[in-house]
Amino acid sequence: MSRTGTGDALAWRGPAVGLLDLDAFFASVEQLDHPEWRGRPVIVGGSAERRGVVSTASYEARRFGVHSAMPSATARRLCPDAIWTQGNYARYREMSDRVMAVLDAETPLVEQVSIDEAFFDVTPGRFSRESPVEICRRVQRRVAELGVTCSIGIGVNKTVAKIASEREKPCGLTVVLPGTERAFLAPLPVGAMSGVGPATERRLKALGVRTLGELSRVDPGLLERTFGVLGPRMAERAAGLERSQVAEAAAPDEAKSVSNERTFERDLLDEDEIRAAVRHVASVVGRRLRRKGLAGRTVTLKVKYDATRSRTAQHQLGARTDDERVFGEVAVGLLDELWQPGDHVRLVGVGVSGFDDATAEQLSLFSEGTPAARGRDLAALSRVTDELRDRFGDDAVGYGRDLRFRGRTSDTMPMNKDDF
Repeated sequence: MSRTGTGDALAWRGPAVGLLDLDAFFASVEQLDHPEWRGRPVIVGGSAERRGVVSTASYEARRFGVHSAMPSATARRLCPDAIWTQGNYARYREMSDRVMAVLDAETPLVEQVSIDEAFFDVTPGRFSRESPVEICRRVQRRVAELGVTCSIGIGVNKTVAKIASEREKPCGLTVVLPGTERAFLAPLPVGAMSGVGPATERRLKALGVRTLGELSRVDPGLLERTFGVLGPRMAERAAGLERSQVAEAAAPDEAKSVSNERTFERDLLDEDEIRAAVRHVASVVGRRLRRKGLAGRTVTLKVKYDATRSRTAQHQLGARTDDERVFGEVAVGLLDELWQPGDHVRLVGVGVSGFDDATAEQLSLFSEGTPAARGRDLAALSRVTDELRDRFGDDAVGYGRDLRFRGRTSDTMPMNKDDF
């Protein structure tokens, strides 16, 4: 365990926010389920031949320079003897739920931010008088009993907890005692703070700001002129003064958005093919919306041109819908804002949000300008198609738009995220 500052952790005063981060989670679950893989480099991701990317790499593979989001072709060159698997999202979700149950047993304030990461509040006197550090130690032991490990950072707010969780991995416990957060943060590079991406980091360096300590001392007016209203907040967070609350994450039926995306083995260039790809991805989103009982009115289209360039566009519908024949055609229309002849398309993504918009109408079974009877027939067809696929598999029923791309997309495991 690493500890910053001096004093007795048993005498913790003030808020205590922890961040649990599961270590190389997908790869760790694979090593748990395949004991013969333990101690060997394991990579979870798509194949190099189909433009896959690395989802997670075990620590044995990371020693070769492999990391998440790396192209699989690069990872294979760096670590040619690694064990590869496309992964099993259902199994990872099952294990994640068991880990979150460990946290739930300690505090009702657990905010899961991803499948392998969650904030939790163990402020003394709120739900327990026990030392927050002892609670974190117990959480780590109980998670280890499940067969995976986690690293935990704990401090007075989310920013400190998040940064602390990344200081010692794997199996690390980094404690930033109340009153020591400024000293802990000051020497760290600005990029260590969440929300400071490469572009923001470059702009800060242009101002002569390289560390969080330097950022905390920048004139708030200058930061606001440079970064807008978020500028002064960055300085506040860098000084350890953020006030943050841990709230229970939204239930699955309270998702903010539902989306899906596909990466193609070869770039798409033909306009008809790109439009068909958008409709294909929209059909996946429509099925997921109906499974969740959701309907939205904000449609988002994402187009990725190469490994580093992508753009998105949005459109508001007049009424909420879960029908890809409605929002899918809107997404196709958004192509005019993002694509022009000659552009290579590597990835297409479609998302729907705006589920709780109070100004939106109740779900309509037909699109604007379409006769009601035809709209009801199409909606019924979508539901029947969903039922057949649920019962007999995804390949039981196929439209031309779907058959066209069968076997042509990356085999990187879909993470089923509810946003891009």
